[in-house]
Amino acid sequence: MLTGLNIALIGGDARQLEVIRKLVELDAKIFLVGFDQLDHAFTGAKKAKIEELNFSEIDAMILPVSGTSLDGQIETVFSNEKIVLTEEILASTPEYCRIYSGISNQYLDDLVSKTNRTLVQLFERDDVAIYNSIPTVEGTIMMVIQHTDFTIHNSTVAVLGLGRVGMSVARAFHHLGAKVKVGARKTKDIARITEMGLTPFHLQNLEEEVKDLDVCINTIPHPILTAKVISKMPPHTLIVDLASKPGGTDFRYAEKRGIKALLAPGLPGIVAPKTAGQILANVLSQLLLEELAHRKESC
Repeated sequence: MLTGLNIALIGGDARQLEVIRKLVELDAKIFLVGFDQLDHAFTGAKKAKIEELNFSEIDAMILPVSGTSLDGQIETVFSNEKIVLTEEILASTPEYCRIYSGISNQYLDDLVSKTNRTLVQLFERDDVAIYNSIPTVEGTIMMVIQHTDFTIHNSTVAVLGLGRVGMSVARAFHHLGAKVKVGARKTKDIARITEMGLTPFHLQNLEEEVKDLDVCINTIPHPILTAKVISKMPPHTLIVDLASKPGGTDFRYAEKRGIKALLAPGLPGIVAPKTAGQILANVLSQLLLEELAHRKESC
């Protein structure tokens, strides 16, 4: 149980509702910032404005999956208020206060460094990423069906990157009957792609490999689908970019060429917010329980 733990949950989308439910179940005291337009009431959770909150009493802070913007602003689906996470706020928390976020950026990294706080990036964890790959795959399949006039079966699909998402996407499209080839750089990934019964290729040969594509699914968060690469694609190719913003695609050139390119980060929160929220809630509650137990042992 998380009895006696004060948690500030700041901003977020529908996924956070599952987090709130789970933490309330565990008897934590929750302060909700950026939820003033949320109709649902949670017993044990209190709405508050960020300037009203006494951060010196906060044991843990939970940010949205997206963390903050590069100027510190926090996404607030359930509020129109502008909420900014500042150095002053973090510095006013207890030294042991941990900040939980899906991802980070330079602003958030600098903030926790200056205030000597600990940031936990949930999406860097293998368990979260693997669980999240399930709704990501379903959302990707949905997008491909919606934006093409041909079946996935017997289509030629390239998946770029064999990370936790890339592997799940490649496997799913293979099972749907697509001719799947996967681009990677590491020899161990090339070996794994072969073992999976898929067609491997080295990413240095990407320009040649895109010439026969119906669908190209990118999971690499670096500029990889450049204008030069896109110029080699057939006009009907659909690009689905699953990498975190701004993705790895030259969207300007794709539009100029007439190739449909979709940036689709955060699919779990769009296609299955309840499931995605439960994934986060389960991992967060376990981490908080472990941290509370460790703190009690240290006392």
